[in-house]
Amino acid sequence: MQPPYLADPSRHEGMSYRRSGRSGLDLPAISLGLWQNFGGTDVFATGRAVLRRAFDRGVTHFDLANNYGPPPGSAEENFGRILATDFRPYRDQMVISTKAGYEMWPGPYGNWGSRKYLVSSLDQSLKRMGLDYVDIFYSHRVDPRTPLEETMGALDHIVRQGKALYVGISSYSPEMTRRAAAILKDLGTPCLIHQPSYSMLNRWVEGGLLDTLDDLGMGCIAFSPLAQGMLTAKYLNGQPADARAAKGGTLRAHFLSPETLERVRALDAIAKRRGQTLAQMAIAWVLRDPRVTSALIGARNVEQLDNSLDALDTLSFTPEELAEIDIHAVDAEINLWQASSTAAAG
Repeated sequence: MQPPYLADPSRHEGMSYRRSGRSGLDLPAISLGLWQNFGGTDVFATGRAVLRRAFDRGVTHFDLANNYGPPPGSAEENFGRILATDFRPYRDQMVISTKAGYEMWPGPYGNWGSRKYLVSSLDQSLKRMGLDYVDIFYSHRVDPRTPLEETMGALDHIVRQGKALYVGISSYSPEMTRRAAAILKDLGTPCLIHQPSYSMLNRWVEGGLLDTLDDLGMGCIAFSPLAQGMLTAKYLNGQPADARAAKGGTLRAHFLSPETLERVRALDAIAKRRGQTLAQMAIAWVLRDPRVTSALIGARNVEQLDNSLDALDTLSFTPEELAEIDIHAVDAEINLWQASSTAAAG
């Protein structure tokens, strides 16, 4: 039996915190997502060790979604177990977020962006995690068949119920972001934050979204800054047998084209000259823009987590480094969430 968890009293000293847009909420420069590695098919003790280490290093924000697993829901269940055994005394020192928008249960009410689905989903998420409320609840994607007024109205309703303190959106286009923010502003529940994919191989947010968020005073938390592991040392010599790309998941094997791998190797050479790993440089690069509140990372184990968090040691870039990175950091057509970020609501 493990001894009771006591958080490191100096945990906030090595982390920087950034204000989310023009709100009153600070988020850590690096947040931890539970999209992969924390589900029912993963080793529970490893996930628990990663979460403990993250909190001990100043990570105060933990990001989930209803369907994270596998199986769907199991990441929230596991997080709820760890919250009960380790983090309960620290609940008010944590920002916990979850989302709904992708398929979660059979039938017409377990997917997309209806009021019925969003409210029911959050109720289930709260039960799985053993929480009375989450800090941030997101519309996970645009629903092209549901009026945006209904989806945003559901977010407002959830805040008024006391089940979320703030609300956000994920993978919305600049135009849809403006529409969503305007609806929520009229309802009296500001949109706190946008969660888009963003990395050196997926730069779509630079085509107007970051400017939009800055104009609206919304924060930005960039997910997949390592391009699902493509911006790490893992693929520098080709595809290993145990890699995610070999397992038929969200990282498609064709993403690892010879041209993309050549760009990744060139970026790795730049990182080495900076005294960083490629992953550390990729995270620092996302955070170079002050409009980005936080980089949302995953971690398979404590060693991988520590490597990513050490990106905070070297966040600055010279103009020459940025110019050289731009030569190789080009869109690799890996944006799995493009259907949402180009969609219009019903």
